[in-house]
Amino acid sequence: MLELSILGFLAEEPLHGYELKERITALSGHVRPVSDGALYPAITRLVTAGKLDQHTEDGASAAPRRVLTLTAPGREDLLERLRHPRQVEITDQVRFNTVLAFLRHLPDRQEQAAVLRRRLDFLQTPTSFFYDAGRPVRAEETEDLFREGMLRVARATGAAERAWLAEAVERLTQAS
Repeated sequence: MLELSILGFLAEEPLHGYELKERITALSGHVRPVSDGALYPAITRLVTAGKLDQHTEDGASAAPRRVLTLTAPGREDLLERLRHPRQVEITDQVRFNTVLAFLRHLPDRQEQAAVLRRRLDFLQTPTSFFYDAGRPVRAEETEDLFREGMLRVARATGAAERAWLAEAVERLTQAS
């Protein structure tokens, strides 16, 4: 997901490493913080693979900055990752939000809708944080106030997300 975030933000504009880290942190850092020890090796891998270019610019009031730009192979990699997200990128909320943040870069509305349909299909499957004999436990079935709260909030957010996904798929498919 770190590489997807790097490619996605650089598809919007060239950035130096610190700006890129700030944007990634704003997107998912409260849940999964990004460290310099993860970010800069990922940038180096992408530069080595020819997916990013880097050049040095004078800093406004500091040392020179390394500015990163997306290359054509980097854009193709981004689009491929958006067309075919891994299953965990569909099922994990934070990872899906990262895909969602950059899905607009995928030019084909039908491909965008296909990604949203995968998430919607996943959300249609009954699930829970808690199970009894393999059956998902519902909020009304638990006597634990705190688990009830978790389940009620999850149900409400799940319903809101399913409604938005259905609406977005409809809008994308009608526009084509």
